[in-house]
Amino acid sequence: MAIGILTLHLVFPLCKSLKEKRSALKPLLHRIHKEFNVSIAEMDLQDKWTESIIAISQISNNGSHSQSELNNVIAFMEMHFRDIEIIKNHFELI
Repeated sequence: MAIGILTLHLVFPLCKSLKEKRSALKPLLHRIHKEFNVSIAEMDLQDKWTESIIAISQISNNGSHSQSELNNVIAFMEMHFRDIEIIKNHFELI
């Protein structure tokens, strides 16, 4: 059994308030959860208007499969959520 954890540091350059950030982040979290059947949550920087750190996890029987699926999440975000920038990502396999 392998647990893949992807941590992403996101920037929302167009957001001018926490309300705007939440309205941009909520659809992202819901869509990724729905498309990839992964667990996803905002982990840090909840009080910053333009930044967020989210974590995505997936359990699999193969570590390379988890890594591949989490890389697909990044590609999906870059294609469908162009107004959100990924400035840092970190993958961990447990």
